[in-house]
Amino acid sequence: MPLLIKICGLKSAELVDTAIEAGADLIGFVHFAKSPRHLDLSDIGRLIKHVNGRAQTTILTVNPDEDLLEHLLALDPDYIQLHGQETVERVDHIKNMGARVIKALPIGDREDLDAVPLYAAHADLLILDAKPPADAAHPGGNGEVFDWTLLKALDPSLKFMLSGGLTIDNVEQAIRDVQPFGLDLSSGVEVRKGEKDAGLIKEFMRRARD
Repeated sequence: MPLLIKICGLKSAELVDTAIEAGADLIGFVHFAKSPRHLDLSDIGRLIKHVNGRAQTTILTVNPDEDLLEHLLALDPDYIQLHGQETVERVDHIKNMGARVIKALPIGDREDLDAVPLYAAHADLLILDAKPPADAAHPGGNGEVFDWTLLKALDPSLKFMLSGGLTIDNVEQAIRDVQPFGLDLSSGVEVRKGEKDAGLIKEFMRRARD
């Protein structure tokens, strides 16, 4: 199966087009006020319509309440991505609302792997991301790489997307060493926090697909 590649935190129609034309499978939009990639709901709705089925879409949110979830689902994304402390029960509840769910899990040490098979049985997709520093303002997109060798302890049949500090310089190694189901990138194709670069997106996709 071809590698699933998600580019998260896009904020313009032009960069959405760049990502899709370069071969991205999944386009992520962020609704989390503390993130430099945050968009309001009207902008996300406009961009999802702009995607127009050319790729799948997801909205990243953190510990959303019922009201926010209803507003997000009204925008008709393919997935809701949960990047907070959502429990498996919460994942199931959101799926019962009609959403497909991507759950991001922070990985910093061997103990963090215990949650992976648990959530894998509930979420539609899993993202394994670098555990953020204690003082981080947001739970993802921090440009940090975690120790990929930790993942060797997982059941090889578990499917996950690798995230955390992926760039044009390490994407080929990540694919070779980890052999993930997919890749999730954000800060690695930015020239500054929250500002994606079309050239970096194209080069990342070229290296990931070669």
